Amino acid sequence: MSVIARQCIIEGHKIRSMADFYGQIASQLSFPPHFGHNLDALHDLLTTDVEGPLQVVWNGAVSSRGNMGGDFERVVALLQAVARERDDFQVIIRE
Repeated sequence: MSVIARQCIIEGHKIRSMADFYGQIASQLSFPPHFGHNLDALHDLLTTDVEGPLQVVWNGAVSSRGNMGGDFERVVALLQAVARERDDFQVIIRE
């Protein structure tokens, strides 16, 4: 990806739950009101409705991982899957 049009910055120290994560990403990417707040809905939006190029940067991932447990790993796996599906989507996880 040569040009990054915009970034979505996830502030990990503010993420204690899936609801916190969904709140951050939904507000930054202007998700529609009908967003289902689940991983399937997130995948659908990121692969079809959100325009690129887009870079998702998750700062403070260590804090999020500690607070979210297995949910953190599931979200990161989904974001990485989207990055493999789209040429104009990039994920950066910063501990």
